[in-house]
Amino acid sequence: MSTTTTIDPVAQGYAQAIVAAARAEDALDRVEDELFRFARTVEGNPELRERLVDAELPVGTRLEIVDDLLRRAHPATVAAVGFLVQSGRVRILGAIADAVVSVAASDRHQAVAEVRSAIPLDDDQRGRLATALERSSGRPVSLKVVVDPDVVGGLVVTMGDTVIDGSVASRLAAVRSAFASS
Repeated sequence: MSTTTTIDPVAQGYAQAIVAAARAEDALDRVEDELFRFARTVEGNPELRERLVDAELPVGTRLEIVDDLLRRAHPATVAAVGFLVQSGRVRILGAIADAVVSVAASDRHQAVAEVRSAIPLDDDQRGRLATALERSSGRPVSLKVVVDPDVVGGLVVTMGDTVIDGSVASRLAAVRSAFASS
């Protein structure tokens, strides 16, 4: 999730439409999660991203890529991503996914926390983290976990403009910086 509180109006418009369609299918939680994870996958894979935005690659081929990657996803997720590919909006997929998460969380009166971890979190870890964040924020929290090997260990949590960096990578960077300055 971006750390800015301003949402691109174009991304917001697409998000509202995706949320409305997912609600109509009674699948908002699933679509929200799948779209978020797919957007992070695309952001983390430059080759995939370039294939999905390549205007010289036929739209049908790009849609086949989406269908293959999302074959187990809810049809509303596949339709939303397919529409974004067809309309040339894959470049702002991350912003749209963030806006979908924001709209859905707002509807549930929740805060959103993006959690980056080197490994997947199990249900117990997610529960304990959500409880701790709820205590500190004073409201229910929707966790969006991203597996990010660059974290090395620990967690990086972003809630709105607040970043809590408890990662091993940041600690190692601090140690390197301290040695470099001494």
